[in-house]
Amino acid sequence: MASEGVAGPDWDKFQLRQYPFKLEQIPRLSYRSPKSDDLISEEKPVVLTDTNLVGSALCWDLDYLCSNMGDGDFSVYTSDNHKFMYHDEKKVNEVRGFVPPTKRLEMKFPEFYSKVTNYRDGDKRVYLQQTLNDAVGKRIVLDFLQFNWDWINEQQKRNNWGQLTSNLLLIGLEGNTTPVHYDEQQNFFAQVQGYKRCLLFPPNQFECLYPYPIYHPCDRQSQVDFENPDDARFPKLSELRGYEVILGPGDVLYIPMYWWHQIESIPKGGTTVSINFWYKSGPTGEIEYPLKAQQKVAMMRNIEKMIAEALNSNAEVDPFMRNMVLGRYT
Repeated sequence: MASEGVAGPDWDKFQLRQYPFKLEQIPRLSYRSPKSDDLISEEKPVVLTDTNLVGSALCWDLDYLCSNMGDGDFSVYTSDNHKFMYHDEKKVNEVRGFVPPTKRLEMKFPEFYSKVTNYRDGDKRVYLQQTLNDAVGKRIVLDFLQFNWDWINEQQKRNNWGQLTSNLLLIGLEGNTTPVHYDEQQNFFAQVQGYKRCLLFPPNQFECLYPYPIYHPCDRQSQVDFENPDDARFPKLSELRGYEVILGPGDVLYIPMYWWHQIESIPKGGTTVSINFWYKSGPTGEIEYPLKAQQKVAMMRNIEKMIAEALNSNAEVDPFMRNMVLGRYT
């Protein structure tokens, strides 16, 4: 069962979807707390409540963005339902019969604004996912430059991370959901407008979440649908345990690399605006044993990639893996 969380001024616990697994609360701490730095260095999630990381963007409601985003083309995904599962467009032809769960369009911001403000049940849902780059307007750039770069740059240095790879602006309808998946980068997830529920699961829950094969377009995504679980096909889902938090404007969630996460704009909670800060991991350094769960995930990915490349046929990967494991390690 989902824990109740802390109700905010614009939502209550009855708006949250209910799931059959246990969830604990992610700690909420001041960025000044030594405990918050400890959790980040240990690659454990934490919500930082007072970083002022995106303070200059807290005015970014739809009207402000419509006036200031500029006349560029922005990436907008459409879906027939509230789920926006990522897929790698370069791998679409690797799996016969694969139907992309979403469609990506290039759209001017006023058109996106109209689709959001005029949305009615039954319409295609939309989700803007745009890198903050030269395509945005001058006012947005000025706000961006006023982010608390001193704090986040210090985090990058302290944790020996690699470079900042992107800042992704996310604007979604209430109820939009990014299904459970993991990333291969460190992430500070900053909430700007509205409220999002974030479910996180540590890397040691890998076998409970049944990821797609590495060659599949939905690589790094779970095959499990939390809203319609198939216990017969995914029996270890019953052992799943995780964490959750509700993010409001100004909150920053640290999502460690290889941690599974599902992000939900709270139903009936209004439009949400968020910004990702993605960083490459730092140098591996000296390996210590036993390996950490995230190191094992990375190792499994590397082995799977090597096998797929050696066989040079995705159709041969599944039977090869079964022959290698079944009866020997099961």
